[in-house]
Amino acid sequence: MVIPCAALLLDVDGTLVDSTPLIERAAREWAVGYGIDAEEFLSGAHGRRTADRVADFLPPGRVRAATEHLEALEAAGTDGVTALPGALDLLASVDGLPCAFVTSMDAGQLAARARAAGITPPATVVTAEDVPRGKPDPSGYLLAAGRLGVDAARCVVIEDAPAGIAAGRAAGATVVAVATSHPGGALTAAHHRVRDLTRVALTPSGLALTTG
Repeated sequence: MVIPCAALLLDVDGTLVDSTPLIERAAREWAVGYGIDAEEFLSGAHGRRTADRVADFLPPGRVRAATEHLEALEAAGTDGVTALPGALDLLASVDGLPCAFVTSMDAGQLAARARAAGITPPATVVTAEDVPRGKPDPSGYLLAAGRLGVDAARCVVIEDAPAGIAAGRAAGATVVAVATSHPGGALTAAHHRVRDLTRVALTPSGLALTTG
């Protein structure tokens, strides 16, 4: 299957980079101090901005400080952060195709995790600080498409989480989901699903997917 692709918009955490061990360690340490069940917090955190998820559990007056605390714990190291299968090969094949990263991480987190995983971000990057609302709001993907000068409807978004899939679809893009952090049943809102990025390749005709 080949999908027309004028620009590639990529989520990072869970799509290109696996930082799950780091995130889970930080969240479990952080949650104790706020009387929050860490497993409940983590269950809906993936793909969303830290501040947005913290706001689900704490009153508005406590969100900023609590978010800064959690982000500081996450920034304390990069142990266990790795590139996911196929990520480096896909990025190496971009070769002139407009490409952007659209992540719920802040700029510092992105830089640290990309460096740990051996990934070089493209020139166009949209992080948590760049948008008024995080995924599932489409702001990030619309901003990335605009910066690339490409209509979002002609872009392909690659995502791993339901919030990101919803954001990509709301932006009008074609969404490909990789089952690297969620089971396939949680990714049914995507236009296409593949196991991981080893099943994705750029060709002169567009983005080729190997399903199954």
